Amino acid sequence: MQVPFHKYTTIPLQQPTPKLFFSLSHMALCSPRFLTLLLLLSAIPIGIIVTLERAQPATHVYHYHSSGWFRECAKWDSHHRRFIVSFFEGGLGQVKLPEKDSESSSSSPPLEEATVVKDAHLAGNASLGIAIDPPRNRVLVVNADVIGNRYGALAAYDLSTWNRLFLTQLSSPSDEKSFADDVAVDAEGNAYVTDIKGNKIWKVGVEGKLISIIRNPLFSAKEWYKNLVGLNGIVYHPDGFLIVIHTFSGNLFKIDLTKGEEVKIIKVKGGTLSFGDGLELLSPTKLVVAGNPSGRLVESSDGWNTASVVGTFSGPKHRLASAATVKEGKVYLNHMVGIGYPKKKHAIVEAVF
Repeated sequence: MQVPFHKYTTIPLQQPTPKLFFSLSHMALCSPRFLTLLLLLSAIPIGIIVTLERAQPATHVYHYHSSGWFRECAKWDSHHRRFIVSFFEGGLGQVKLPEKDSESSSSSPPLEEATVVKDAHLAGNASLGIAIDPPRNRVLVVNADVIGNRYGALAAYDLSTWNRLFLTQLSSPSDEKSFADDVAVDAEGNAYVTDIKGNKIWKVGVEGKLISIIRNPLFSAKEWYKNLVGLNGIVYHPDGFLIVIHTFSGNLFKIDLTKGEEVKIIKVKGGTLSFGDGLELLSPTKLVVAGNPSGRLVESSDGWNTASVVGTFSGPKHRLASAATVKEGKVYLNHMVGIGYPKKKHAIVEAVF
């Protein structure tokens, strides 16, 4: 016997459950249409990167193969005719140039990186800024706990034997959070290490003794968010002062070591230095700022009380410039991220302003 269906009869609907939602979401995410769309979307940036990578560079480029994705810094070691590069996973490598170095062609096969330092005492820390100290035949390397900001150190290694000369701890878990980043060395061999998080500078003596910490209210930007990435690149000027950049604010500082570490902001005209990273002196009156854009050339005619942005260089669009170095009068920019697998291809690009 059939039960008559009344037009006002209501049938209770089953309430959706989290399990039901998960099943529906899973079905949608795993559907061929969605996976095809995801593949197409991911192929767009990959295709752009491949196209840019294959494009003929506008200036000379030293490409080299590496085992790591990230190379924070590269500096030219003129005495040994090689680039020294720092490993984000910790350590140092060298990229030697062939005896017949052809700077006119960027189509040469990539050079090869060779690991020269892998320090067990610094395992788990990144190697970041480096400075070559030719009078003492050594290289200075900043090491830091990038994730936790609980450890920072400066190490020095002999450029011939790679023996460690000293290892100086700059910060520990009991100190305020810090991020040691870049280093410069003065005429006497003292080293100066920037703290990108704490906006201060550690001074380390020639034998590795932590001497002092340079602090100044000017080092901190007024806006809190601009201090997320603070004091970064640093160079020593032969006239006895330091030049330091604050990345997010773009402020450029002059720290006069002959006047009790007096700090002044260098007034910069003609452009901004925001997102500046590594620094390198091209001459006593010219400074190269790596970062975004790839490179800026800054010039001063009054002892770096004021300065002007006089040139810019736009390098590979798909790579990030993080450091600058000078090789035989020419500026080269280190680009941080390697491309390719299993070997990662890195680029050290000539900047022409």
